[in-house]
Amino acid sequence: NVAVGERTTLTQLFHAIRAQVSIRNPAAASSQPNFQEFRAGDVRHSLADIHAASKWLGYRPTHTLDQGLKEAAAYYETLAIKNS
Repeated sequence: NVAVGERTTLTQLFHAIRAQVSIRNPAAASSQPNFQEFRAGDVRHSLADIHAASKWLGYRPTHTLDQGLKEAAAYYETLAIKNS
């Protein structure tokens, strides 16, 4: 759950991740999601309510989804290089 107070569909998440992976691996740009039938227990709609965390803990998102993915991709790339 991204928990930035905005809804993100799995398709939007797929496209955002694909965009970051494609920067490092251009072949990934042609990747497409593989849609299947819903299964028991699948969550069709998800939106984290950050109201309580904001009120009681002062939580405020510091990144958009794209900013977080960009930062995470750079981290994982550095980690992969270090471990190779």
